[in-house]
Amino acid sequence: MENSVYKIIEVVGTSKSSWEDAAKNAVNAAGMSVRDLRVAEITKLDMVIDKGMVASFRARVSLSFKYEAETKGKVKSKGKGK
Repeated sequence: MENSVYKIIEVVGTSKSSWEDAAKNAVNAAGMSVRDLRVAEITKLDMVIDKGMVASFRARVSLSFKYEAETKGKVKSKGKGK
């Protein structure tokens, strides 16, 4: 079995309805520009409060994807023709 290396990034998703939706939004948005996502870990949950009421839910998500040496440290994006 080949040894693999993974890069980890953090993203924050938001939702007006739930933390679950906020986490899904974070992963879905990251998946639009980062390929080969492997694992998502929720690292922090919080809420935005406005006038004493919950205005939105936020989820901080650590995402891992397979590191490919030929990218020279840059995040590979899903471009046309790839």
